Amino acid sequence: MFVLSKLVGYLTQPLLWVFALLLLGLLLRNRKPQFARRLLWGALLAMLCMGWMGPPEWVINRLERQYAEMPLDADLSDYVGVVVLGGATESGALQQAHVQPQLNGAGERMTAPVAMLLRHPHLRIVFTGGEGALFGSGPSEADRAKVFFESMGLTGKQVQYESVSRNTFENAVLTAQLPGIDTKQRWLLVTSAFHMPRSMATFEKAGWNVTAYPVDFFTGTEATWTNYSLGGGAGRWELAVRELLGLVAYRIKGRL
Repeated sequence: MFVLSKLVGYLTQPLLWVFALLLLGLLLRNRKPQFARRLLWGALLAMLCMGWMGPPEWVINRLERQYAEMPLDADLSDYVGVVVLGGATESGALQQAHVQPQLNGAGERMTAPVAMLLRHPHLRIVFTGGEGALFGSGPSEADRAKVFFESMGLTGKQVQYESVSRNTFENAVLTAQLPGIDTKQRWLLVTSAFHMPRSMATFEKAGWNVTAYPVDFFTGTEATWTNYSLGGGAGRWELAVRELLGLVAYRIKGRL
């Protein structure tokens, strides 16, 4: 199922849809020229529409607004720690090539917990993430996260790592098996806001007592319907489609 999910994930890339239409149109240009022309025009139209960022941002906005952003001065005295989902570090190969920690666009997943510990030193961090890439190699994401947290001065019992999980379901199940983890205690769950609905449902189904702490927002209070960017639109469409497919797949498999 892990391999299948990654293969399906590749298909969520909108530019791949355009490529498929163009390729099919070229292959059929001699056998069915009229149909081939329609495919080619369809590819151009799809690419033109892809740059309109409003529709995918509307979907992302609906996902992000399901859990409210927690105030920075919120009282966290009743919480024992913070569960941080992977997805914010660059590839193992890139990390191995550098001494400094390498974060991607979801870096708030890493920086927000550090800020929380500065204000609430009684908390501890549990980072969960193995190798989520299909052809990944090198250190696990937990190892890459360790480089970052230690650069922030967080060592020893302040941070605990789970380095085997490859997806959100395994994050919830395998982290619960770590020594010293009591899922009945109150935990904060940190992940990107668009991913929070699936993450919360999965962790709660696995028996965790979690409260959402969404970070890494892509939209404001509402979607912006006037932005246009071929590159940005393709990225937004991929994000929205992949997360919606993930929700459907998790519901079918009973993980939510």
